[in-house]
Amino acid sequence: MDYDLKNNDAYASLKINDFKWFVSARFLLTFAIQMQSVIVGWQIYEITHDALSLGLIGLSEALPFLSISLFAGHVADVVTRKKIILISNIVYLLSASALFLISTRFHIILVEHGVFPIYLIIIVTGVARGFMSPAQGAFVAQLIPRELFGNASTWNSLAWQLADVTGPATGGLIYGFSGIGNAYLVVIIMSAAGFLLFAKVQNKQLPARTSEETIRQSLSAGLKFVFKEQIILSAITLDMFAVFFGGAVSVLPIFADQVLHIGAKGLGFLRAAPALGEIIMSVIQAHNPFFKNAGRNLLICVFAFGISMILFALSKSFYFSLFVLFLSGLFDNVSVIIRATIIQLFTPDEMRGRVSAVNGIFVGSSNELGSFESGLAAKLLGLVPSVIFGGSMTLIVVAVMQTFAPKLRKLNL
Repeated sequence: MDYDLKNNDAYASLKINDFKWFVSARFLLTFAIQMQSVIVGWQIYEITHDALSLGLIGLSEALPFLSISLFAGHVADVVTRKKIILISNIVYLLSASALFLISTRFHIILVEHGVFPIYLIIIVTGVARGFMSPAQGAFVAQLIPRELFGNASTWNSLAWQLADVTGPATGGLIYGFSGIGNAYLVVIIMSAAGFLLFAKVQNKQLPARTSEETIRQSLSAGLKFVFKEQIILSAITLDMFAVFFGGAVSVLPIFADQVLHIGAKGLGFLRAAPALGEIIMSVIQAHNPFFKNAGRNLLICVFAFGISMILFALSKSFYFSLFVLFLSGLFDNVSVIIRATIIQLFTPDEMRGRVSAVNGIFVGSSNELGSFESGLAAKLLGLVPSVIFGGSMTLIVVAVMQTFAPKLRKLNL
């Protein structure tokens, strides 16, 4: 292997070809998914002009994702992980194609049935994501040596965040300037490119199982392991509740329209701002990781994330809103990389699929159910009060973890 551990080579994991192809493929597919999320959000808002309808986008993906995740984690520990990733990618590609068709050539479907067909397609992508997530989390650990888990987590996060910047911005700009058909067409192309790069990664044999288990025993073992390990459990619980309450992604179209008056093009920039912060922090952490006093750093940054969300809710300026969303991305990235490194380091090889699935349930519930929570809260409390409430709840969650998770608070990686 051509990497330098002694001199803290920031690019060590990228010198491994399989990991390089994997990260590149993940960037392309994530770009497509994030671009699609902006297109779908604006499309549904144009049809319904309803906050709850936006929240239902997240719920439509979260329910199938959460329902299938534990079983998908078991599958990722008994079926070749690369095969799962490729099949899931194909499902994403077909779903994007279906959205393109019903939005252009078969628009009569939306005229007759409203946004219901879009929700059905999102449900399918939720199932695909349910299988993709644990397979990716387990497969990436097979591509690199243990010594590079932290470095790989940083670059893996950077790829995701770079896609999270360029995907939404591209989606908003193409939708605004060239129309919905061309926007979905780019999603299809990027999904196909991601599939081709995933196919270039060499297949890896599954780690040997230490014992024969039934499916029920296998699922139970994954849950028991996570709930027994206080550091893993507290890290993913902190992330889950912070994002569940603190995130405001699903209601950004309303802020763009009613508060900031910036339209679809501006929405793309709002979506991109947090990820831009995460990209910058990923580069910083690649060279100077925040692993010393990692638990303390995690708690501080999640607290700062909650403050950022409250400031965003109070903002009436487009540029200040971009700035505080950018800050929220800086703080969130520290949480993402520390949590990913904890999971990789503390999980046995033969359980990575199941533990990744449990982590996916926590993270997935925070993102997609958090989107539903944001839409519902905006409907019940009003737009600005709902985001202030979410940010305040994030601060409370940090205080609880500071008190009841001493191992996390004292963690030093």
